[in-house]
Amino acid sequence: MPFGQFGDICRMIKIEHSVFAMPYAYTGAILAARSLPPARSLLFLTVAMVAVRSFAMAFNRITDIDFDRANPRTQNRLLVTGKISPNQTWAFCAFTALLFIAACACLNAVCMWLSVPALLFAAAYSLLKRFTVFCHFWLGATLGLAPLAGWLSVTPQNMGIAPVLLFFGVTFWVAAFDIYYAFQDLDFDSAFGLSSMPSVAGPQTALAIAAFSHVMTAIFLPLAGFAAGLSWPWFAACAVVALLLFVEHRIMRKKDLRHINTDFFTLNGIISSVVLLGVILGMAL
Repeated sequence: MPFGQFGDICRMIKIEHSVFAMPYAYTGAILAARSLPPARSLLFLTVAMVAVRSFAMAFNRITDIDFDRANPRTQNRLLVTGKISPNQTWAFCAFTALLFIAACACLNAVCMWLSVPALLFAAAYSLLKRFTVFCHFWLGATLGLAPLAGWLSVTPQNMGIAPVLLFFGVTFWVAAFDIYYAFQDLDFDSAFGLSSMPSVAGPQTALAIAAFSHVMTAIFLPLAGFAAGLSWPWFAACAVVALLLFVEHRIMRKKDLRHINTDFFTLNGIISSVVLLGVILGMAL
């Protein structure tokens, strides 16, 4: 197999984390269609979302390989240990990039023309941590494009305000999580001059900025519901999301990083699902 063992590739890019952005893409598509979108649109939207995230993760692993070799937390990554080679990873990047472009072309002309800029936007995050603490918000914006992509996959002629508000909600949500995640490498980032929020601004300021970002998410989600004309289940879902975000912040206040991956993967997976369910019910009731 040209990309090595398929299971190794999936573990390297943490394909299971696709669940974070996918519900937001479906949310954008549902809002555009005002009902269940056509099966064809959902199929190619799913392929495009998985492909672009896989491309971005693989590209990130390549660009960070020298840092990963030096970081005790990441020294067992498959690209570092040699179980997957750089050539295999570059081949995987090329394959997923082409798959993404093809899936976008199958959706409509607007998605096709935006596919290459979207790939470049997704790839840029991997380099920004070397220069700016706003890398966390760039990553957030990358996932924040999901509801916009979902909308354009169904209705490319115009863009409503609701998916734009969702873009900001998702951007702040992901930025906060990425700031929390960066606490694992606080000492390493400081030693190697990497511009994560905790290493540059300090832990307390980083926590405050993450909390502010969660508050912004809790504001933008209801605003999106008002803009889309959703009914009460959406706002109930927003309340659940706000509660879960508060739980995340309480976990981080304890500064116990041993279970950050499993705890936050579970909570953020629930948040994404609650948002999707809220839109479906808020439109139906």
